[in-house]
Amino acid sequence: MTDAPEPDILVDARLARALVAAQHPDLDGPIVPVANGWDNAMFRLGDHYLVRLPRRTVAAGLVRHEQRWLPEIADRVSMSVPAPVRIGRPAPELGFDFPWSILPWFDGVSAADMEPHARAIAASSLARFVAELGVAAPAAAPVNVYRGVPLATRDEVVRGRLERGPAATPSEKIEALRAVWNRGLAAPEWAGPPVWLHGDLHPANLVLAASGDLAAVVDFGDICAGDPACDLATAWLSFDAPGRAVFRAEVDRLRETDAAMWDRARAWALVLGTAIVDTVGVGGRLGRVGVHALEAVLAD
Repeated sequence: MTDAPEPDILVDARLARALVAAQHPDLDGPIVPVANGWDNAMFRLGDHYLVRLPRRTVAAGLVRHEQRWLPEIADRVSMSVPAPVRIGRPAPELGFDFPWSILPWFDGVSAADMEPHARAIAASSLARFVAELGVAAPAAAPVNVYRGVPLATRDEVVRGRLERGPAATPSEKIEALRAVWNRGLAAPEWAGPPVWLHGDLHPANLVLAASGDLAAVVDFGDICAGDPACDLATAWLSFDAPGRAVFRAEVDRLRETDAAMWDRARAWALVLGTAIVDTVGVGGRLGRVGVHALEAVLAD
């Protein structure tokens, strides 16, 4: 398996080059492929920009959410986020009928390329970002049926993944994962207003500086409003036990939390961890993130 589902929109450097030349010729420059993410393909444009093109039809509309909301979010969080530099229009004349974006390029290394213990330096900064982002969202904020919703709505799919058995997970651990899931389900649902969520806060969407601290948070395709526990799942997705302790303590200091919220957050880490290994397996950088998440929810 690869690190992403198979695409149903064919994109490459030639298309990215043609789109930039046609719609934003003043930014035209060398185009270099960077990565194929879960939903989008990324191409570096010159020294300062990134071209982001949807590679799956099911997620193409999420680009519009980023274009609409990221400029406002960038104005009120202290962490660098990829607010679009330019908006790309659908270009049916080029065989590409989808929105796309030109984003700032952030120097650094993906946290997914670092071992969990090496990410601990970023724990406090990520906690601060989550607290700054996670304020009550306006009524017009996007709703995502896969993120920030009551855990009961994800029950059938998670139990199905556990029934199939996440790859490389022995049967006794499956039962322990079911116990984690049941504990999250039993926790009281979020009763507050829907808050802003990144929605996909795992290491592949964290850029680390040379110091190891957090330099930027990227890929807001799943941005939505809902239960803050969804983003707090990054405690298990991103960190080992010491880093997780720092993250949790800092979140507790910066915003009001309770045991139920953390139980739901741990269950959300199980949602995302099982989704990763069920879709892309346990190999590759993203597969390793999924495996780590499942190990981490059991370690606590």
